[in-house]
Amino acid sequence: MLGKKSTFFNVLTKSQAAAENFPFCTIDPNESRVPIPDERYDFLCQFHKPASKIPAFLNVVDIAGLVKGAHVGQGLGNAFLSHISACDGIFHLTRAFEDEDIIHVEGTVDPVRDMEIIHEELRLKDVEMIAPIIDKLEKTAVRGGDKKLKPEYDVMCKIKSWVVDEKKHVRYYHDWNDKEIEVLNKYLFLTSKPMIYLVNLPEKDYIRRKNKWLVKIKEWVDSHDPGALVIPFSGNLESRLQDMSEEERQKCCKEHKTQSALGKIIKAGYAALQLEYFFTAGPDEVRAWTIRKGTKAPQAAGKIHTDFERGFIMAEVMKFQDFKEEGSESAVKAAGKYRQQGRNYTVEDGDIIFFKFNAPNAPKKK
Repeated sequence: MLGKKSTFFNVLTKSQAAAENFPFCTIDPNESRVPIPDERYDFLCQFHKPASKIPAFLNVVDIAGLVKGAHVGQGLGNAFLSHISACDGIFHLTRAFEDEDIIHVEGTVDPVRDMEIIHEELRLKDVEMIAPIIDKLEKTAVRGGDKKLKPEYDVMCKIKSWVVDEKKHVRYYHDWNDKEIEVLNKYLFLTSKPMIYLVNLPEKDYIRRKNKWLVKIKEWVDSHDPGALVIPFSGNLESRLQDMSEEERQKCCKEHKTQSALGKIIKAGYAALQLEYFFTAGPDEVRAWTIRKGTKAPQAAGKIHTDFERGFIMAEVMKFQDFKEEGSESAVKAAGKYRQQGRNYTVEDGDIIFFKFNAPNAPKKK
């Protein structure tokens, strides 16, 4: 449904998905791991010149376009919706340009209508999911008198009134309490997933930052999905930039007073999932380890190895900024900015960490 989608996916991942032009061409979701661009990671790699370098990644899946009636199996509707339910967040790519060569499944280009169709299809799929859950809970909690399940039944009734009666997406309601979030996490409704709106513009519109649809799209998102990001880009420009050498790319961007939106898109996707990372860094390896925001030091250590979490003693932490400013680990220590943190320490994005732990057999140091 959304032209240039696979083309953009190819740009995003440098992998060649089947980007032929057909509304239902990408049945098998193409998955790709996209490295997160990060100047801190680049700096650490330049500093240590390690044998192994592993950045943080965002897994991106290219899914077939969604058409009206997908929730009842139109197009590749059901396959699409099951693929989307396996994802944690959604890049909603919409097109704001006319192009003779690209067929639009609805016959005309109207990004606001496209967004409404997708929103409604996702909501209808949730409506379909909610009914049997409530029926089952009603049998056990209400008619069967199972008191343990009564709170879950009450929460599901509230979700039903929001999604079915009010016709709203789960994520638009910002005051779900902890108990309700627990139930939402159990069922993972499609309308609870964070969404980032990517607007594909003609190259000249992107460069001059003007397009007749942009204001309408932004207004629609602000009223229907408040707080969600809208990121304009040009698939055409991104594709051209990718075929250039670094030098040509810089020259082209300077000439047109423009820049690629790729880095911004990838970082936004990662942040929408409430993810961050810490670094382990030395001459052997510089590596970014992905964790959820709010992760404590022992659980962060467990990302490296379960023994690190089990035998956790402490985390020795440097802030990236301190390391960059002071110039070396010993200088950070001398400046009194090298911290020893215990098991209650909440790891922050970009921390450089060295974990100490007791191994199951003998105490040793990583």
